[in-house]
This record gives sequence, structure tokens and C-alpha cells, in this order.
Amino acid sequence: MEVMLVIAIIISIMVLILVIKGLKIVQQSEAIVIERLGSYHKTLSPGINWIIPFVDLPRSIKMRGYQIINNEPVAIVSEVTRIDRRETVLDFPGQSVVTADNVSVSVNGALYFQVIDPERAVYQAENLVQAIEILAKTSLRSEMGKMELDKLFESRQEINDKLQIVMDEAGNKWGVKVTRVEIQDITIPREVEDAMRKQMAAERERRALVLQANGEREAAIARAQGEKESNVLVAEGEKLAAILRAEGERQAIDQILAAGGGQFDPKLVIGYLLGLEYLKTLPEIAKEGDRVFLPYESSSVLGAVGSLKELLDQNR
Repeated sequence: MEVMLVIAIIISIMVLILVIKGLKIVQQSEAIVIERLGSYHKTLSPGINWIIPFVDLPRSIKMRGYQIINNEPVAIVSEVTRIDRRETVLDFPGQSVVTADNVSVSVNGALYFQVIDPERAVYQAENLVQAIEILAKTSLRSEMGKMELDKLFESRQEINDKLQIVMDEAGNKWGVKVTRVEIQDITIPREVEDAMRKQMAAERERRALVLQANGEREAAIARAQGEKESNVLVAEGEKLAAILRAEGERQAIDQILAAGGGQFDPKLVIGYLLGLEYLKTLPEIAKEGDRVFLPYESSSVLGAVGSLKELLDQNR
């Protein structure tokens, strides 16, 4: 009787151990791949699951990461049975890339991925993260090697988009979804950086000279336009003044001829008016010096002035 009790207790303990051993609690956003006798059996979903101990075993997966040791990134590979299905970032260290114009640059990138199919992630790649990293680096070198250095800084988004397309094609086979690829930093050699800095300074100086030349050209155009308008206004004023003077002289001639009752010679009247103009300008001419020389014709004009004045006095 006591022997039977002991056996029952032993059996109960073994069953309890088997139950506890086979009980698997899977956290949210995790998955466990189970093999039965060496072949794939099922994937445990979040919650409480039970497997047959010693028959069903979790399949481990290799994961690769980096740790900073002595200021240097060191790759660390670990094996885990619980597959994290959350989005994961892989910050791979800088690598050398040669551009299309033979400039060697160092590129540091980040890769965001998420395990969608745990079964494929376990069986389709020996080291999932390492495979993703190597493919990303190779694709990055290939895409950046097609571009020149000047265009490289302008085409980050274009490179990211192309890398994501390549990574998606491989990720579908591995059960991984690559959400995005980002180029974090591009480091160029010091001598190339100095040359680019000089080039940018020369370009800024050229733009400044172009702006200065454009400003001077616009100012010259504005001055020329102003002078043109001023000359036009002066010419119009002189034209109007000449017209008014001619009109005044014509009226004066008409008045003199009318006062003479048709007895005056028009040429004599015109000579008279010219003589008056000579008389008006003589004081101004005398200011230039002590002596004033008059042309020979001026004596006849002044004589005409005196003759016509006498005729006018007789008609009064």
C-alpha cells in the first residue's frame, strides 16, 4: 500500500514536471519556433502554449549586434529562442565607399527591419541580421559607386529608396520586412573637404561678382534712362521756347509793319530786330574782357536800327 502511494506520488511529480516543462508563455510581440524530433512543428503565438517536453524543442536563431568597446564598434553574435517581432534598428558602422569620380568616403548607415515570418527567419538564413547587414552594405556600395561626390550629398533620399527596394526583395525570402534605410553620415577625406570648401568660396565670390555686375548694369541703365528723359524734356523745352520766340518775333514784325502802314521794307524790319538783339547782348559780351570786337555786319545792322527808329518817329 505504501509502495503504491509512493509510486503515485512519483508519477504525479513527474507529470507535474512535464506540465511545467512543457508550459511556454510567449510575450506579446514575440514568437518561438518549435521543432518536433528535428523538423519544424509550429510557431508559438503570444499567450500560454504547451509543448511536449523533450520531444518539442525551441529552435534558436542567431542575432548580430554591436557594442562600443574602447570607442570601437565590436560585433557580438548571440543565439536566442525568442524572436522579437518588433521593429529593430541596426546601426552598422562606417564603411569605405568609392564614388564614380574615384573619391573614397566613409558612410555610416542605419537599417530598420521587422521579422514578419519567424519560420523563414529561422530556416532561410543562417545568421539573419548578418545577412541583412552584408546585403545592405553591398547594395550601398553599388548605388553610391554610380554617383559622383557632388551629387552624393543631394541624392540621399534616392539612395535610401533604391536600397529599400533591394532589401525588400531579399527580405521577403527571409521573412523580414525592411521598413526603411537611412544614411546617417558621409565622411570625406580632409584634402577633399578643403578643396570643396575652396570651391564653395570661389562659387560664392563668383555669385557676388555677378550680383555686383548686375547691380551696376541696372544702375547704368537707370542713369541712362534718366539722362535720356532729361534730354528729351530739355529738347522739348528748347523747342517750345524757340517756337514761342519765333512767334513773338513774327508778331513784332507784324506790329512794326502795321505801324509803318506798309511803307517799311520787311528786310529792314528784320534787321532792326536783329540790331536790338545785338544791343541786348553787348553788355554780356563786355563782361568777358576790356575790349569787344564786333563783326563788320553788325555796323550795318545797327545802322538799320537807327534808320528804322527815325522812320518810326516820323510816323508818330
